Amino acid sequence: MKRFSVVTLSLFLAGCAALPQALARDALDEVQARVIEINRQVSPCVVHIESAVRVNGRRNLVEGSGFVIDATGVVLTNWHVVDRAEKVSVIVPKRDGRYDAEIVGTDKQTDVAVLRISPRDGEKPFAAAKVGDSEKVQVGEWVIAIGNPYGLEGSVSLGIVSAKGRDLRTEQLLNDFIQTDAMIDHGSSGGPLINLKGEVIGINSRGQGRGIGFTIPIDTAKRVADDLLDRGRIARGYLGVTLQPLSRDLARYWGQNSVHGVLVGSVAHDSPAERAGLAVGDLIVKFDGESLHAEKEEDLGQFQRLVAQRSAGRDVAIEVLRGGERKTLHASLATQPKFVPDEQETPHGFTVEEVTETSFRSQRLAQRDGVLVSFVESGSEADEAGMERGDLIVELEKSHVATLDDFRGALNGLPKDKPFLVRALRGDDTRFLLLSPRAVTRTGDKPASSTSSR
Repeated sequence: MKRFSVVTLSLFLAGCAALPQALARDALDEVQARVIEINRQVSPCVVHIESAVRVNGRRNLVEGSGFVIDATGVVLTNWHVVDRAEKVSVIVPKRDGRYDAEIVGTDKQTDVAVLRISPRDGEKPFAAAKVGDSEKVQVGEWVIAIGNPYGLEGSVSLGIVSAKGRDLRTEQLLNDFIQTDAMIDHGSSGGPLINLKGEVIGINSRGQGRGIGFTIPIDTAKRVADDLLDRGRIARGYLGVTLQPLSRDLARYWGQNSVHGVLVGSVAHDSPAERAGLAVGDLIVKFDGESLHAEKEEDLGQFQRLVAQRSAGRDVAIEVLRGGERKTLHASLATQPKFVPDEQETPHGFTVEEVTETSFRSQRLAQRDGVLVSFVESGSEADEAGMERGDLIVELEKSHVATLDDFRGALNGLPKDKPFLVRALRGDDTRFLLLSPRAVTRTGDKPASSTSSR
């Protein structure tokens, strides 16, 4: 399937209309020939991914795309394609059967995952895509997306780069996305975005309706992949503040001549920010030599990326305005606290997760000790007892629960057929929840929902 987006084709033809007919036809033929050639070169590197995912007792089959970046079998895809996967298999074009994939590592904050597959005995190395430089990408540049929308292998779409540096207004993502009108439909997530040189410039992440798609810059993906392959983890810098944009109204109220800087809303206890002397109400105007501008919430991503891209232990200068006076503070960045929590499902209709710095702040929890209820099944023992998502469990049948390991130990020690008491915090209130195990113990999994594509 090879297709032009309507908008892209109309723009191209409008430009060609100003040329003599023969030249316009030659220009169109040249672009078409180049797309055909790039598809021939890159399609063997683009794989189909199937993930057996288990969430809250349910198993789904999730489909997506990916591409080989190393002939030994290193594959890049999206985090959300393999999130919570129990098993991942990969289908490689022009090769028989499926390859079992090892998840080398994942990074939710950039939506990047690294897989590894191995050639079978006697097979040649895999075809690997040529990786480009996303810093050199320009708005208006022609690009090609290859993926597996709706399970249709090797589908190609043509478009342009619509914008760069897009922030999707979510604190969970650090990306400054490339926006494109090349189609990114369900199942194309994880596939490559390619320039007309045949170089991969990004990993397609998500589509937002017809003609708007967002792609992770390949420079970001390469940094993440290198960390995961070398160390098995991402070590990002951490300062320990929450921020608010400086609106024009606030800037005028405080006598600022320009909208410049970000406001400190909170400072985490015993964080690098606290040790550096940052205070609530400070206006940060420069971080490590970089000027800051944030009028709207989505603009705060600039600061988050600046901190995350610095390594732990790095000393940074932070220039602030406090009470009209300019100060320069110095902080030594720490390692970012764990971002994606570990979870524990139970046979009683609820799932819990460990408390992270992010959940402690976003949920406004009363304390850090305990485990957070992340899911309650409708009609389950937990639901009938009155448990709610967001409850902080601090005691399970007289056993104190401060960590997820505490919870697991207490859960394993519960009597099989007797009611047990859960003590949980709900805001400032304490709730005592009595769960009564069902007479018939559930066995096996709940029915799987239909296959989904990402």
